[in-house]
Amino acid sequence: MHELEVKNLNYRYSDAKKDEYVLKNINMSFDKGKIYAIKGKSGSGKTTLLSLISGLEKKYEGEILYQGNKLSIMDLDKYRNTDIGIVFQSYNLLPSYTAEENIILSMDINNLKNIDKKQKAIDLMKSVGLSESLRTRRVLKLSGGEQQRIAIARSLSYNPNIILADEPTGNLDKETEDEILKIFIDLAHKENKCVIIVTHSKNVSDKVDEVYELKKSL
Repeated sequence: MHELEVKNLNYRYSDAKKDEYVLKNINMSFDKGKIYAIKGKSGSGKTTLLSLISGLEKKYEGEILYQGNKLSIMDLDKYRNTDIGIVFQSYNLLPSYTAEENIILSMDINNLKNIDKKQKAIDLMKSVGLSESLRTRRVLKLSGGEQQRIAIARSLSYNPNIILADEPTGNLDKETEDEILKIFIDLAHKENKCVIIVTHSKNVSDKVDEVYELKKSL
């Protein structure tokens, strides 16, 4: 059984014509312990696919299966809060919060209890290559690469099985991109996560285990 599977997936916007699909007959499978890239030109539906996989968009034709279960009949709030972590290109951190506070907020939202949240935040920061000394620094005082590492640490705060990343290196220089990519590769190969990255970067596509390419529907 695949960790995540997309079967005969079709999607169109609510105001689109009957035959105007953003995604048409999409079939993909994703497993733990592997890192994947989804690439394609602008308008090919990459971010839409991520929204569908993460349960943020619910109206579609076909099936999306998580561990053999249909997303369409699952508790999607629980799925997003326990099974899947999302990393955004723009980081989506709260700028007035410190690095540590951003990570702890994720734990609070996901109702994690009976843990030392400050220590867990420190441990997560170390796991993505950040010094403990940065934990009390406000997000706006951090570099782009440091902010993205905090975003990754935040997505790991509730130990999800799947990590989805939407252009996570799009705003970063080549050296920092390589460092962030190594974190994702280690999450897949060493932590047995299923990592799925939407990307335009050839550098990223060349280093993952498998690449899916989306093309614009006609």
